[in-house]
Amino acid sequence: MSLFLIFVFLFYVGSSIGWVLELFYRRFENKKWVNPGFLVGPYLPIYGFGLVIVTLIHLFLARYNLNPAITIVLMGLCMTILELITGLFFLRLKVRLWDYTNYFLNYKGVICLHMTLIWTGLGALYYYFLADYVMKALTWFSNNLSFSYVLGIFTGLIVIDFIYSTKLYKKIRKYAKNNNVVIMYENLKLHIREMQEKAEEKYSFLLPFKQTRNLLEYLVGYKPEIPTSKNNRKKVK
Repeated sequence: MSLFLIFVFLFYVGSSIGWVLELFYRRFENKKWVNPGFLVGPYLPIYGFGLVIVTLIHLFLARYNLNPAITIVLMGLCMTILELITGLFFLRLKVRLWDYTNYFLNYKGVICLHMTLIWTGLGALYYYFLADYVMKALTWFSNNLSFSYVLGIFTGLIVIDFIYSTKLYKKIRKYAKNNNVVIMYENLKLHIREMQEKAEEKYSFLLPFKQTRNLLEYLVGYKPEIPTSKNNRKKVK
């Protein structure tokens, strides 16, 4: 049980830090504050799983005294695989959480060489500068398991958040399926914010889809991505 709680702790830390990083990245990219991710709370599960994975790799390979480059490259590849699985899963459900289609050597816009190099660079950062701090944090948590109550609250919130976001997502997916389009989640949030600002209406940062208008009104005015499959390439042209 303590081992399970340790991984939950890593997931909690990674998810929270990842949300903060993505929040400021989107502020820099869009010049507006946009709540990142599929869920509405301040956490991004893909970063949580990522931190768990790179920590497991580090712990497992440390005993073999391998060249650090092997460990770092493996971290980058594993993060790319995680991104691929997550991206394809949501893409199959007519939602795109990120888009690399304009990057060199990309696959369906969910992974690309550019991001693999970035993940590898972050793996090097973790290996040389963060791993010791993560180990100290795990040691602290092992000696303070009472913190598990906080993890219990976090787990409860993320489960409630998932249920809420899934219900909301079903409405978006229904629209996307009926119109044979793929919804770019972040762009839709930005579109809603811009519409709210033009109308001088109150905008909710944490609940961008729960606004004064019906969600369908925002979807109709939004220009989503149109899949370029063989069946609809002529329509795209």
